[in-house]
Amino acid sequence: MSGIPRVLSIAGTDPTGGAGIQADLKTIGALGGYGMAVVTALVAQNTRGVREVHVPPTAFLQAQLDAVSDDVEIDAVKIGMLQDAAIIGVVRSWLARVRPPVVVLDPVMVATSGDRLLDAAAEHALRALCADADLVTPNLAELAVLTGLPVATTWADALDAARRLHETTGTLVLLKGGHLDGAECPDALVGPGGVHEVAGHRVATRNTHGTGCSLSSAMATLRAGGATWPDALVRAKQWLTGALAHADALRVGQGNGPIDHFHALRTPASPAWSAEVWDAAAAVRADIEACAFVRGLGDGSLERHAFTWYLAQDARYLGEYARLLARASALAPTPDEQAFWAGSARSALVEEQRLHDTHLAGRPSAEPAPTTRAYTNHLHASTRTYGELVAALLPCFWIYADLGTRLTAARHASHPYDDWLAAYGDPAFAEATAQAVRIANAAARGASISERARMSEAFRRSAEFELLFFEAPADVVLARG
Repeated sequence: MSGIPRVLSIAGTDPTGGAGIQADLKTIGALGGYGMAVVTALVAQNTRGVREVHVPPTAFLQAQLDAVSDDVEIDAVKIGMLQDAAIIGVVRSWLARVRPPVVVLDPVMVATSGDRLLDAAAEHALRALCADADLVTPNLAELAVLTGLPVATTWADALDAARRLHETTGTLVLLKGGHLDGAECPDALVGPGGVHEVAGHRVATRNTHGTGCSLSSAMATLRAGGATWPDALVRAKQWLTGALAHADALRVGQGNGPIDHFHALRTPASPAWSAEVWDAAAAVRADIEACAFVRGLGDGSLERHAFTWYLAQDARYLGEYARLLARASALAPTPDEQAFWAGSARSALVEEQRLHDTHLAGRPSAEPAPTTRAYTNHLHASTRTYGELVAALLPCFWIYADLGTRLTAARHASHPYDDWLAAYGDPAFAEATAQAVRIANAAARGASISERARMSEAFRRSAEFELLFFEAPADVVLARG
């Protein structure tokens, strides 16, 4: 496949630009591809509905398909509106001859009103076409027609229907939760590897015209660009969430308007989420650097019993922290992120054991102090969404890596706490921290406005707990004094 994916849309038109081929071409361009189009139907429609449909002769459809494939190497095909069995037959024959690397089928079968758009022969032909696609992206009403099941009203029923479609066609199914009720809006890939679910929140807008067309063409473009199907879904969902969030600003039409395919071009550049929260935590970070425990840790003057008390609490904290890292791995949307959080959980448990073996040998496990318990309770309360949990976990990476870098200059062979300084000044820990920051930024880019705010609040509270955690040993010193 080329560096710039060459993606062909085979679909009907929308003169207002929100759906069909026009939406496909915008999506392909917005996601870095080169878009091409073969028209199956000329549709007189606007944001309020369809007025008339003109279907050119199948010979002209064949001529269009041949004109493209005779000249251009096609990396992916997205198929939308196919009006009748004869048109479907032409497309199937062409696919069998050309064999594009990626074929995504958006089976347009049911109108927004609920009316079926195809006759029985066309519906039968479209079911057969599903088996020729690599990915099929029906909405819930279309999924019901393709499987013969009732229209799903719950996510569990929708998953069962998607499994049925996969079993009967052998094709990967993109299940879309947008037509279900509720604030959550999950999507899932259902196929030979089971179910790969990507969580999401519903964007409050009526301007959703062309959402299905755009998602299917986004999947085709991203897959043709080299993404795996799961990674393509994560990226497509992040892009589509932004397109929905900015849709109201377009003010196109008097009905259900289009999404903003080029929202990224029109949105002023803003700092990454991580830069925002790191800067917002500047006062807390300064207090951490100035607190007596950290200063004593750096110059070696920290009293041993205070350090030992801190390590005992840190060991209790790391046990809970490892559980939360494992939870992040379970929620992560991509295999790479799953592996990162799972590896981090293992590292936290290894560090907990090292602390016991090196500094706490022979000592009974300490009961969690109030600050330790409050911090871990906060982390457990931040598991409502993946983004919020990642944000809550991040300060334990970033603040420690920052301190490790700052205190590295104080290291020397006889430093009483050199092993602590070495652990958090390790370049490998710095790289793990950078990876955690990148993951958090990706989660923030795909988050709704409200979830992004929750992410920032979770980071802020964790940073404040880090300060309290470093300040707590001072109370031990005072009590002994």
